[in-house]
Amino acid sequence: MYGLILFLHILGATVWTGGHIVLSVVVLPGVLRGRAPDQLLRFEAAFEKIGMPALLVQVVTGIVLARRLIPDVADWFDFSNPVAHVVVTKLTLLAVTVALALDARFRVLPKLDASRLTDMAWHIVPVTVLSVLFVAAGVSFRAGWF
Repeated sequence: MYGLILFLHILGATVWTGGHIVLSVVVLPGVLRGRAPDQLLRFEAAFEKIGMPALLVQVVTGIVLARRLIPDVADWFDFSNPVAHVVVTKLTLLAVTVALALDARFRVLPKLDASRLTDMAWHIVPVTVLSVLFVAAGVSFRAGWF
């Protein structure tokens, strides 16, 4: 069962992170150059169908994996345990990602036009960086980076 949970977690990370890298590196520069919010909205609508479920899978499997390593949730915040450092790091990255996503969803996207593309870029790039940091934090469980 552990292998399946880990596989689903990594698969979710692959979809989420890969999609945001494509968005930041391939889609966003063309959208900004062409001042074309419609291209960004089309990508967002298509990616949301697999990106949001991937993020949800990561959250659920991440909780299962964290509880496997540290069964008592209160101990997730015991900084004398190096594993707790990674759990807290991933929870912090998740909180910032959710805050940016909610701001984009309810403040930026409803009013998105050519003049507000830079505001959206200020959401896309940090979420991409956060997603890469999620992967780095996950690898750190085995590599001992934290």
